[in-house]
Amino acid sequence: MRSDIRELRLAANLSQASLASVMGVSRQTINAIETGRYDPSLGLAIRLAQYFSRPVEEVFHVEDR
Repeated sequence: MRSDIRELRLAANLSQASLASVMGVSRQTINAIETGRYDPSLGLAIRLAQYFSRPVEEVFHVEDR
């Protein structure tokens, strides 16, 4: 799954660490989501989308493999 988390985070002038702190996860988790190495749980995906005031479908994109 591809996400727009990195772009949204940078547009909001947030570091990975600060976003991680707000979400209650590690900086490594945010990094892994941004690089596509980790698909977040549904709950985390919803919290991230809500934080950036976007629908989940606009933040996370399913890729054909």
